[in-house]
Amino acid sequence: MSGGVEWALHCCVVLTAARGPVPAARLAELHDVSGSYLAKQLQSLARAGLIHSVQGHAGGYALTRDPADITVLDVVEAVDGASPAFVCTEIRQRGPLATPAEACTTPCPVHRAMMTADEAWRAALKSQTIADLAVSVTATSGPATFDIVREWLDT
Repeated sequence: MSGGVEWALHCCVVLTAARGPVPAARLAELHDVSGSYLAKQLQSLARAGLIHSVQGHAGGYALTRDPADITVLDVVEAVDGASPAFVCTEIRQRGPLATPAEACTTPCPVHRAMMTADEAWRAALKSQTIADLAVSVTATSGPATFDIVREWLDT
Protein backbone atom coordinates (compact mmCIF):
# COMPACT_ATOMS: atom_id res chain seq x y z
CA MET A 1 0.00 0.00 0.00
CA SER A 2 1.36 3.40 -0.92
CA GLY A 3 2.03 6.22 1.52
CA GLY A 4 -0.53 8.26 -0.36
CA VAL A 5 -3.28 6.19 1.23
CA GLU A 6 -2.32 7.44 4.68
CA TRP A 7 -2.36 11.07 3.55
CA ALA A 8 -5.68 10.60 1.77
CA LEU A 9 -7.27 9.02 4.84
CA HIS A 10 -6.04 11.82 7.09
CA CYS A 11 -7.41 14.41 4.67
CA CYS A 12 -10.82 12.72 4.58
CA VAL A 13 -10.93 12.64 8.38
CA VAL A 14 -9.98 16.34 8.56
CA LEU A 15 -12.67 17.19 6.01
CA THR A 16 -15.26 15.77 8.42
CA ALA A 17 -14.41 18.65 10.78
CA ALA A 18 -14.34 21.42 8.18
CA ARG A 19 -17.10 24.00 8.00
CA GLY A 20 -16.62 24.33 4.25
CA PRO A 21 -14.24 23.44 1.44
CA VAL A 22 -10.57 23.28 2.47
CA PRO A 23 -7.85 24.38 0.03
CA ALA A 24 -5.29 21.73 -0.87
CA ALA A 25 -2.50 24.03 0.31
CA ARG A 26 -4.13 24.28 3.74
CA LEU A 27 -4.44 20.49 4.00
CA ALA A 28 -0.80 20.14 2.96
CA GLU A 29 0.27 22.67 5.57
CA LEU A 30 -1.73 20.94 8.28
CA HIS A 31 -0.10 17.62 7.49
CA ASP A 32 3.36 19.06 6.77
CA VAL A 33 3.53 17.41 3.36
CA SER A 34 4.38 18.71 -0.09
CA GLY A 35 1.43 20.42 -1.73
CA SER A 36 2.14 18.81 -5.09
CA TYR A 37 2.33 15.34 -3.50
CA LEU A 38 -0.92 15.82 -1.60
CA ALA A 39 -2.60 17.24 -4.70
CA LYS A 40 -2.11 13.87 -6.43
CA GLN A 41 -3.89 12.08 -3.60
CA LEU A 42 -6.71 14.63 -3.60
CA GLN A 43 -7.10 14.25 -7.36
CA SER A 44 -7.39 10.48 -6.91
CA LEU A 45 -10.08 10.97 -4.27
CA ALA A 46 -11.92 13.41 -6.57
CA ARG A 47 -11.74 11.02 -9.56
CA ALA A 48 -13.27 8.33 -7.34
CA GLY A 49 -16.08 10.69 -6.34
CA LEU A 50 -15.17 10.74 -2.64
CA ILE A 51 -14.37 14.47 -2.56
CA HIS A 52 -15.10 17.32 -4.91
CA SER A 53 -13.37 20.56 -5.72
CA VAL A 54 -15.07 23.89 -5.18
CA GLN A 55 -13.68 26.76 -7.25
CA GLY A 56 -13.29 30.37 -6.20
CA HIS A 57 -12.04 32.41 -3.25
CA ALA A 58 -13.70 30.14 -0.68
CA GLY A 59 -12.85 27.06 -2.70
CA GLY A 60 -11.12 23.86 -1.82
CA TYR A 61 -12.07 20.26 -1.23
CA ALA A 62 -15.07 18.78 0.55
CA LEU A 63 -16.44 15.28 1.03
CA THR A 64 -19.11 14.33 -1.49
CA ARG A 65 -21.16 12.31 0.95
CA ASP A 66 -21.61 11.56 4.61
CA PRO A 67 -18.39 10.23 6.22
CA ALA A 68 -20.34 7.15 7.38
CA ASP A 69 -20.86 6.31 3.70
CA ILE A 70 -17.14 6.41 2.76
CA THR A 71 -15.19 3.31 3.73
CA VAL A 72 -11.48 3.03 4.31
CA LEU A 73 -11.47 0.59 1.39
CA ASP A 74 -13.02 3.28 -0.84
CA VAL A 75 -10.04 5.54 -0.06
CA VAL A 76 -7.47 2.76 -0.51
CA GLU A 77 -8.92 1.82 -3.89
CA ALA A 78 -9.16 5.47 -4.96
CA VAL A 79 -5.46 6.00 -4.32
CA ASP A 80 -3.92 2.59 -5.05
CA GLY A 81 -6.52 0.98 -7.30
CA ALA A 82 -8.68 -2.07 -6.79
CA SER A 83 -6.20 -4.69 -7.97
CA PRO A 84 -5.33 -7.45 -5.51
CA ALA A 85 -2.08 -6.96 -3.60
CA PHE A 86 -0.88 -10.40 -4.73
CA VAL A 87 -0.51 -11.30 -8.39
CA CYS A 88 0.05 -14.98 -9.11
CA THR A 89 2.67 -15.62 -11.78
CA GLU A 90 2.10 -19.39 -11.88
CA ILE A 91 5.56 -20.28 -10.57
CA ARG A 92 4.48 -23.93 -10.45
CA GLN A 93 4.60 -23.91 -14.26
CA ARG A 94 8.31 -22.97 -14.36
CA GLY A 95 11.58 -24.73 -13.94
CA PRO A 96 12.75 -28.29 -14.58
CA LEU A 97 9.79 -29.83 -12.67
CA ALA A 98 7.16 -27.49 -14.11
CA THR A 99 3.54 -28.55 -13.90
CA PRO A 100 1.98 -28.43 -17.36
CA ALA A 101 -0.52 -25.59 -17.78
CA GLU A 102 -3.33 -28.02 -18.62
CA ALA A 103 -2.82 -29.71 -15.23
CA CYS A 104 -3.26 -26.39 -13.40
CA THR A 105 -7.04 -26.37 -13.28
CA THR A 106 -7.32 -24.70 -9.87
CA PRO A 107 -5.25 -21.99 -8.20
CA CYS A 108 -2.27 -23.29 -6.26
CA PRO A 109 -2.27 -23.26 -2.43
CA VAL A 110 -0.09 -20.11 -2.34
CA HIS A 111 -2.52 -18.28 -4.61
CA ARG A 112 -5.52 -19.44 -2.56
CA ALA A 113 -3.89 -18.38 0.72
CA MET A 114 -3.02 -14.96 -0.64
CA MET A 115 -6.51 -14.41 -2.09
CA THR A 116 -8.07 -15.42 1.24
CA ALA A 117 -5.84 -12.88 3.00
CA ASP A 118 -6.70 -10.20 0.41
CA GLU A 119 -10.42 -10.82 0.87
CA ALA A 120 -10.08 -10.59 4.68
CA TRP A 121 -8.02 -7.40 4.40
CA ARG A 122 -10.57 -5.80 2.09
CA ALA A 123 -13.47 -6.86 4.32
CA ALA A 124 -11.76 -5.27 7.34
CA LEU A 125 -11.16 -2.02 5.44
CA LYS A 126 -14.71 -2.03 4.11
CA SER A 127 -16.07 -2.37 7.65
CA GLN A 128 -14.42 0.89 8.77
CA THR A 129 -15.69 4.27 7.62
CA ILE A 130 -14.27 7.77 7.67
CA ALA A 131 -16.85 8.52 10.38
CA ASP A 132 -15.46 5.62 12.45
CA LEU A 133 -11.96 7.05 12.11
CA ALA A 134 -13.18 10.49 13.15
CA VAL A 135 -14.82 9.00 16.26
CA SER A 136 -11.56 7.21 17.07
CA VAL A 137 -9.60 10.44 16.69
CA THR A 138 -11.91 12.13 19.16
CA ALA A 139 -11.69 9.18 21.56
CA THR A 140 -7.90 9.03 21.49
CA SER A 141 -7.01 12.71 21.09
CA GLY A 142 -9.77 14.31 23.11
CA PRO A 143 -13.24 15.70 22.47
CA ALA A 144 -11.91 19.15 21.52
CA THR A 145 -9.63 17.82 18.78
CA PHE A 146 -11.89 18.65 15.85
CA ASP A 147 -12.81 22.01 17.36
CA ILE A 148 -9.09 22.86 17.35
CA VAL A 149 -8.67 21.57 13.79
CA ARG A 150 -11.76 23.49 12.63
CA GLU A 151 -10.49 26.71 14.22
CA TRP A 152 -7.06 26.24 12.61
CA LEU A 153 -8.62 25.62 9.20
CA ASP A 154 -10.72 28.77 9.53
CA THR A 155 -7.73 31.03 10.27
